[in-house]
Amino acid sequence: MGGNRKARRAAGQASTASTSATATQGSGNSFQPTTEIDEDGVEYILQHPDRSGPKGKTLFDLAEERQRELDKEAGRVRSSTTSQDEDPLPLGPLGDAILYSISMASLHVTLDVIVFTQYREAILWSEIFTRGLTALPIFFLLVYLTHVDFSNRFPLLRNIIFAIGGIAAGCYLVFSGNKHGYYYVMKAAPPVGTLWIWSVVEVDVLYAALNALAVFAYSKWNGFSFF
Repeated sequence: MGGNRKARRAAGQASTASTSATATQGSGNSFQPTTEIDEDGVEYILQHPDRSGPKGKTLFDLAEERQRELDKEAGRVRSSTTSQDEDPLPLGPLGDAILYSISMASLHVTLDVIVFTQYREAILWSEIFTRGLTALPIFFLLVYLTHVDFSNRFPLLRNIIFAIGGIAAGCYLVFSGNKHGYYYVMKAAPPVGTLWIWSVVEVDVLYAALNALAVFAYSKWNGFSFF
C-alpha cells in the first residue's frame, strides 16, 4: 500500500515537470536568468550620458514659432532684444565729448589743488573752479573733433599725432616746473598736465609707453626733477 502511494506521487511529479517544460517550449520563451554580463552590457553601463542637448526643436522653439505666426496674423511686429553677449552701442562723438570733457575738467581741478598744495599756498576754490569751468568747453571741442568718424579713419596717423602732442606737453610741463616761477607753474601746470594725460589715454599701449619713456629720458638728459 505504501509502495503504491510513493510510486503514484513520483509519477505525478514527473508528469508535472514534463508538462511545464512542454508549456515553456510551446510558448517560445527562451529567456534564461543569469548573473553573468557580456561585453555589450559592460559598454552600456560605462558609456557617458548624452549631454549634447536636444537634437530637434524644443518646446520653446515651437512656442516661439507659434507666437510669430500669431503675431503675423494679427499684424504685430515684435522688437528684437539684444543678447547679453553683444557689445553695448558706442556713445558716439557727442557722448564721448561730454564724458571726457567732464572727466578732464575734474582732473584739471585736481591738478590745480595739487599745485596749490605743493607751493604751500592757500587754496582759492573760486579761482580753481573758475579755471576748470573755463577749460571745460575747450576740452569738449578737442574730444569731439578727435572722435568723429574722419579722425578715426587713420588710426596710425591718429596715434602718431597724439604721441607727438603728448610728448611735447609732458616735456613742457617738466621744463616749466624746473625753470619758471611758482605763479607761472600754477597757471600752466593744470591744463598742460590734463592734456598730457588725455593724450596718453587716447593712444594705444605702445604709443603710451613711448610717450612716458620720452618724457622720462628728456628729464634725465637735462637733469630735471619731476617734483
